[in-house]
Amino acid sequence: MKNPDYERVDWFNRLLSYMWPYLDKAICRIIRSSAQPIFADYIGKFCIESIEFEKLSLGTLPPTIHGVKFYETNEKELLLEPSIKWAGNPNIVLVLKVMSLRIRVQLVDLQFFATIRVALKPLLPTFPCFGMVVVSLMEKPHVDFGLKVLGGDLMSIPGLYRYVQETIKRQVSSMYHWPQVLEIPILDASTAYVKKPVGLLHVNIIRARNLLKKDLLGTSDPYVKLSLTGEKLPAKKTTIKKRNLNPEWNEHFKLIVKDPKSQVLQLEVFDWDKVGGHDRLGMQMIPLQKLNTGEKKAFNLDLIKNSNVVVDSVDKKKRGMLELDLRYVPFREESLKSRNANKDEYQRKESTDEKSSEDDDFLSQAGLLSVTIQSAKDVEGKKKHSNPYAVVLLGGEKKKTKMLKKTRDPRWNEEFQFTLEEPPVKESMRVEVMSKGTGFHFRSKEELGHVDINLEDVVVNGRINQKYHLINSRNGIIHIEIRWTTS
Repeated sequence: MKNPDYERVDWFNRLLSYMWPYLDKAICRIIRSSAQPIFADYIGKFCIESIEFEKLSLGTLPPTIHGVKFYETNEKELLLEPSIKWAGNPNIVLVLKVMSLRIRVQLVDLQFFATIRVALKPLLPTFPCFGMVVVSLMEKPHVDFGLKVLGGDLMSIPGLYRYVQETIKRQVSSMYHWPQVLEIPILDASTAYVKKPVGLLHVNIIRARNLLKKDLLGTSDPYVKLSLTGEKLPAKKTTIKKRNLNPEWNEHFKLIVKDPKSQVLQLEVFDWDKVGGHDRLGMQMIPLQKLNTGEKKAFNLDLIKNSNVVVDSVDKKKRGMLELDLRYVPFREESLKSRNANKDEYQRKESTDEKSSEDDDFLSQAGLLSVTIQSAKDVEGKKKHSNPYAVVLLGGEKKKTKMLKKTRDPRWNEEFQFTLEEPPVKESMRVEVMSKGTGFHFRSKEELGHVDINLEDVVVNGRINQKYHLINSRNGIIHIEIRWTTS
């Protein structure tokens, strides 16, 4: 009644009560191992010869969680605040040996009240589905206890009780009072790691020479297909040069790089055919680790039959050569706002270079726009079906999430990437939520709402993570995260 936003967790308290004898032993074992190096630092100081636990038990009374408050955020995390109260009966006796005199210090009547914020983040598709536990205190905890030394109550000394209380609160708060946090890793970094784009590979397909003749008239219709290993995105393609064994392209492509140390650029030259499959004229592969970051490198490659070919007497056919330029440029994590703060520094750097090439200027403007469609809520239309999917429209490109059947609160969590020639400061992106019928109504489509997002804020801040009210929807809301990274 007093705190209606807290949820009761009586079931968890019953579980904690049953598990407490085992948790007591496990926690005490951790306390012993953690205290050993601390005790070792004091041995030899203040005439202390040794420090050890004579008895160590947290008692028979477990802590009680009086309620848990859950918070909904736009980030990939689960945030909760349990209110913990513990009036325990611990049996902790510490023995100090000082100048051959054994001094017994006993902790009694411990009370601990605190509100703890616990964040499970980031949420991942690997069990147990979160990478770490982040713990912090939202306010100074209440700590009360008795301390007996040589059989007498040390806390009965006037002024000492309040001093010890304030000292403990101050020390605990300095370590864990929000925004200070305690991070507890759960998943190994290599296990929880999800590869994200780290840069762009700029590919300029210049020309090919002396390609194979595949058509009846002694010529070919060549085009180049290029892709990176370990990438699920569709391969890029040049235009088709009809009836040409020495085609000139001079076409520029940008490929998203996730691991420049292991990924390989695959180049395949095909002969286009109007009917049937396209014949492969030759191919080559270039490991990205051969490239120096930021430097343009030219390649003149002799085409081979396939990646497993052994150059011997079996295959000596010349398949022509391919000429191209490559440059790998990593992303800068800083946003446009932070770059403007360092504008003077960039201007001084530019003054040292009398003339920067147009190619370098072009590369500095290019970047990657990552759009994550997280979820939607209360999306409904006039027709009977509610099978929502989202469509992202930007600069003539169209990308679509999977369709989720029979739900008004879909969770897609799908990411799309757009490689752009320049920052989209004057562009807007439209996201439409659609519904498609199934069964006899498979041709029926309906828009459940849409939103137009100005991308200038994304370029300035580097990232936005917001929920938007859908236009033409009664109560519909969509959650979208957008990031802009430049090379």
